[in-house]
Amino acid sequence: MLGALLLLALFGSPVAQEPDQPPNLIFILADDLGYGDLGCFGQRTISTPALDRMAEQGMRLTHFYAGSTVCAPSRCTLMTGMHTGHCRVRGNGRVPLQPDDLTVAELLQSAGYTTGLIGKWGLGLAETTGIPNSQGFDYFFGYLSQVNAHNYYPEYLWRNQEKVLLKGNKAQGGVSSLRSQYSHDLFTEEAMTFVRKHHDEPFFLYLAYTIPHANNERGRKEGNGMEVPDWGPYADREWPEPQKGHAAMIHRLDRDVGRLLTLLQDLEIASRTLVIFSSDNGPHKEGGAKPDFFDSNGVHKGIKRALYDGGIRVPTLAWWPGTVKPGSVCDTPGAFWDFLPTAAEVAGVEVPEGLDGVSLLPLLRGAELPKRPPLYWEFHERGFHQALRFGPWKAVRRKAGPVEIYHLIQDPGETKNLAEGQPEILQQAQDLLASSRSPSEHWPGK
Repeated sequence: MLGALLLLALFGSPVAQEPDQPPNLIFILADDLGYGDLGCFGQRTISTPALDRMAEQGMRLTHFYAGSTVCAPSRCTLMTGMHTGHCRVRGNGRVPLQPDDLTVAELLQSAGYTTGLIGKWGLGLAETTGIPNSQGFDYFFGYLSQVNAHNYYPEYLWRNQEKVLLKGNKAQGGVSSLRSQYSHDLFTEEAMTFVRKHHDEPFFLYLAYTIPHANNERGRKEGNGMEVPDWGPYADREWPEPQKGHAAMIHRLDRDVGRLLTLLQDLEIASRTLVIFSSDNGPHKEGGAKPDFFDSNGVHKGIKRALYDGGIRVPTLAWWPGTVKPGSVCDTPGAFWDFLPTAAEVAGVEVPEGLDGVSLLPLLRGAELPKRPPLYWEFHERGFHQALRFGPWKAVRRKAGPVEIYHLIQDPGETKNLAEGQPEILQQAQDLLASSRSPSEHWPGK
């Protein structure tokens, strides 16, 4: 909440709404959805008609990156506008946001927006400073813990700061013996209700689905962690059960994104609502899932927990009828930490200083983007890992080892390490990797 108070001190009272109110913002986040999991990004087996239509009516951002290669730090960059060299959460440890962390929700709340988070949070457990209601969200329904979010049939979810028991669900050790209420379906209904309730005022909805993440605990116990009520149109396919589940989860995700976009049109607010769809990292190999089965990372090397593009380049769409040109494609690099400054410019408030992100609003309007800083990642799990995107070049450093250099335009699969043949690029990358971060209490690096 201190972040919101700082904003009031800097910018004055919340912006008074004019008759032509500022645009709404919706950020829909999938969980572990790979770059190649959507038809509009090359998927040939799993059908995604609603998201493909969203791409036809909007923009595909083909060089857009998640904030990290795992859940919590990726979401931290999205909320704070800072990459993992500067933000508070740089690995999947339980490190909550603090009162002096400024979030996009606080920024928009101070500008007169009603703010809602539905789905998975992962940036602060109960009774910590990181809970959503202390970080700028007027309304929250979902999971606080990313570990509890593995189970799609939980015994309870949080509504603001109270537990809501889910009748018909019973779980032990992350695996449910009674499965009645499926969390993804509840999130969709909550999102539709939120939009209907606030459609006549500026709102920000962060809809953080958990599909197609695996239920890891069920996967270890039963061999199939791709937890979904039914296999939908894939029930008769001669595939292993986890692959049927993976496809069915994406089918459900696609269907429900389509329902939400239809609602915006029915309420006649589509033209004043920017919707961004993305994923928190690349595809996983958990719960029986096999990324190669559906070619989930496309041409890109690596999956979740890797800083190669397969682990961090994510399928991203922007939809804003009347503003974003239908069928447009943007190949300018961008990342999660660009969302906060983009949201600020969309809302008509000053972009806070000290961010790593830049506003992508010019790109959404079809203009060029001024030169931007390099994109930087670090990841703390079983070692210290770094990556850097600068122009067409990509640098990867695993477990504090030697720096690898790739030319992403000529080699999008990162198959040819050019470090020995590009000494000047290597030196530039080493300097940027060293200067792009600040050590912290929890993430000292080396």
